[in-house]
Amino acid sequence: MVTRRAAVLGSPIAHSRSPALHRAAYTALGLDWTYDAIEVTSAQLPSFIDACAWPEWAGLSLTMPLKTDVLPFLDHVSDTASLVRAANTVVVTEQGRSGHNTDVGGMVQALQEAHGPGLAPQRGAVIGSGATARSALVALARLGVREAVVIARSPESARQVTALGDGLQMRVSLESWGSTDPIDADVVIATVPPRAADPLVVRVPERPGVLLDVAYGAGPTALLTTWSRAGGTVADGLDLLLWQAADQVHLMTGRDAPVAAMRDALRNDAGHAPA
Repeated sequence: MVTRRAAVLGSPIAHSRSPALHRAAYTALGLDWTYDAIEVTSAQLPSFIDACAWPEWAGLSLTMPLKTDVLPFLDHVSDTASLVRAANTVVVTEQGRSGHNTDVGGMVQALQEAHGPGLAPQRGAVIGSGATARSALVALARLGVREAVVIARSPESARQVTALGDGLQMRVSLESWGSTDPIDADVVIATVPPRAADPLVVRVPERPGVLLDVAYGAGPTALLTTWSRAGGTVADGLDLLLWQAADQVHLMTGRDAPVAAMRDALRNDAGHAPA
């Protein structure tokens, strides 16, 4: 019997927490699978993908910029991954390699878990303008948001995010990074690296809603801390990491992910630096 393989690819990748999550899932599911962190650059990606064949390989998790670089080398790309132009998951089957985006669903799950029942936002905000920001806008649409703002330092890249609005039946506008006006949104998703959003603490409203700050690894960000102290509900990048990995496990194994076991593994792995 072939021992099936899966891995997370990126550069750097040595301290990724994804192996702890996926290995815990395989153990709980009784699967004799392996999951490794493998250093792969954009230049090395085409040959690596070409070598990933069924039945040895079950799937891959990808970090940026590989999420966008991988698209031309896939046999099939899901609607969500096509929409946001980023696939963080590759599933390998007899039919070939398919790309998926579990970041969107992971964001939705993280926000719903943090808020509890009844999350029904009307207005949203996305901080940042990269591939994760595109995923965030789609996540807001799935939550029912019909009006959103994008807060970004680069107007040019931000327009690639706002352009998604028409297809999502969402009114999306661009706000200046340098504005000091309170962020007017029920749900905010910050997609920038750790500390990059620190200047926006002056924009935390008096009555904040829900914030998902996808940054993690260097302790709570200033934005997350200030938001929480003001009475807002918060979720962080570890919450997103858990839920997007749970979707990956389901896609790769065809079975429901053992979320409790994966959450325990993430907590036990708290001393490791993530990637």
